[in-house]
Amino acid sequence: MYNVWQYIGISRLKAEELLLLPHNHTGAFLIRQSQTNTETYSLSILVTMDSYLATVKHYRICSLQNGWFYISPSLTFYSLGQLVEHYSESADGLCCLLREPCIIQGSNNTTMTTRPYPKAIRRPTLNWNDVDSSMIFSKASVDSEDSLVSEGLREAISSYLYMTEVSCQNCGKHWDS
Repeated sequence: MYNVWQYIGISRLKAEELLLLPHNHTGAFLIRQSQTNTETYSLSILVTMDSYLATVKHYRICSLQNGWFYISPSLTFYSLGQLVEHYSESADGLCCLLREPCIIQGSNNTTMTTRPYPKAIRRPTLNWNDVDSSMIFSKASVDSEDSLVSEGLREAISSYLYMTEVSCQNCGKHWDS
């Protein structure tokens, strides 16, 4: 699984182009796989000198044989996520703190934060002791939006009863449909 700050298959030049988009500010960053050495990653960070001058700094992220990552060999991390978390709290030799992932206007990065949360509507809990065949098979209850038994549940019960009708006939019980 990839994080919103992890980009696949982009060049150093494309990373700079994305970070220099107007919605990004100092500390915006992304991590991409290096195109020159596929065993390493690159951390690209936007640094704004003043309101008109911005630049992108790049740091090589190397990996050890055990899979841990580092920018400086004296500080290792078991995952890229842990590396990002650390440098978000302490610059530790980087040009600045990592503040937010690179924002690309109109991409999933921005819609994910602006999309409203879905509303969950919970219907009253169905008490199976109160259920009778009329609640499941009555045409009036099928058309009612207040019905406690959903159409899907009705279909599932009908299918089950149809498939087990032989065994129900053997025990002497029969549901009217």
